Amino acid sequence: MHTMDEIMNILSEVKPGIEAGPDTELVRTGVLDSVDIMSVVMALAEEFDLEISPLDLKEENFHTPQAILDLVNRLDD
Repeated sequence: MHTMDEIMNILSEVKPGIEAGPDTELVRTGVLDSVDIMSVVMALAEEFDLEISPLDLKEENFHTPQAILDLVNRLDD
């Protein structure tokens, strides 16, 4: 199981200075745009050795840090 700290570290690398909690809305509020999301996807794939398919690239999987953590843990099973 991965942790929220790991997800927040990746988000901080992609978007320096980001201030977000586990339930912070990232997409709808404009904290992350589509380019940022692709950077997050690449960082997640590299950091956790995951294969993130196009089917996983839904807004619901990236709308909060908790949703990202849930995706990572689901794919890493």
